[in-house]
Amino acid sequence: MRSLTPLLLLLALPACTVDPGVEYGSATLPLVDMHLHTGEWEDIPSATRRFLAERFPFPLGLDAEATAASVLTGEGVLAELDKAGAAEGVLFAVYAPRSVGITTNETVIEHIDADPGRLWGLASLRVDRWRTDRDAELAALDAALDHPRMIGVKLAHAHQHFRMDDVDYFGIYDVAQAHNAPVYLHTGPSPFPGTSQDAPYTDPAFLEAAITRYPGVSFILGHLGFDFIHGDEGALETCIRLAKEHDNVFLEPSAFGSSSGDPDQVHLPHALARIREEGLVDRVIYGSDGPQSPGFVNTYAERTIHAMTEAGYSADEARAVLSGNFARVFDVAPAVLP
Repeated sequence: MRSLTPLLLLLALPACTVDPGVEYGSATLPLVDMHLHTGEWEDIPSATRRFLAERFPFPLGLDAEATAASVLTGEGVLAELDKAGAAEGVLFAVYAPRSVGITTNETVIEHIDADPGRLWGLASLRVDRWRTDRDAELAALDAALDHPRMIGVKLAHAHQHFRMDDVDYFGIYDVAQAHNAPVYLHTGPSPFPGTSQDAPYTDPAFLEAAITRYPGVSFILGHLGFDFIHGDEGALETCIRLAKEHDNVFLEPSAFGSSSGDPDQVHLPHALARIREEGLVDRVIYGSDGPQSPGFVNTYAERTIHAMTEAGYSADEARAVLSGNFARVFDVAPAVLP
């Protein structure tokens, strides 16, 4: 049988670059996607590769490796950002060998070099050998954050198998504080194989001890606590409470409104409406959790525009969510339209 790879790669080729910015009513606004994944297909555990292949749209899942390769490089991410009209994006390092795999800090930095004017990175570290490698891992994180484009820390307790309230790991926040680096944290149950689903690994309430102890560190609660197992809003209200009670808590709705988790486009409009009702628009930072598959980054931006419109966001509020809050929290120059 002839290989399908050429066909799949053709299907995965980026569409023509669209004009920068996204339309919101009569305004054109800059977009920054703060949640993007890069890496190598072979560095993902086999069970997770099978899981991802099943989620790729037909026929892209028939050759999942080719599909992944088309979007996971620095160049591939940039092509997906171009489809969405996004000015900038943030690549995540990941060290979760038992669940979603490994993308090293070095790999992220290498891919940033594809366009260092548009790509940033969040650094991470291994915790599965903490008893023996703690000091070395913290030193490696510290070194990664010395890179001028590595502007924060990425953690996923559910994927990395350590409790959110375990003080043995709070040294990570010491390193983040020393670099004035915000910390992004996965919250909510995850469908990926090899994930810890119990509350201390997924419920953002268990982060409150760290949030309280480190008021100088910005904590970004990823996915707004969405329950990707049951497809419901999970810990949304806990995330909102933490943001209301702690000035150093921020909210990131990536994948909350994806077509798989929110097919009827109900959850994300409701979440953004609740955030607006509570006066927390200045705490929301846009992210997609892409690229996932060709076109996802663009589709998620469109679904977010729809959700903000449904929730009654003004153009200024939408601008803050889509790029302004990111620039303020990460202390970088605001994205602008050419």
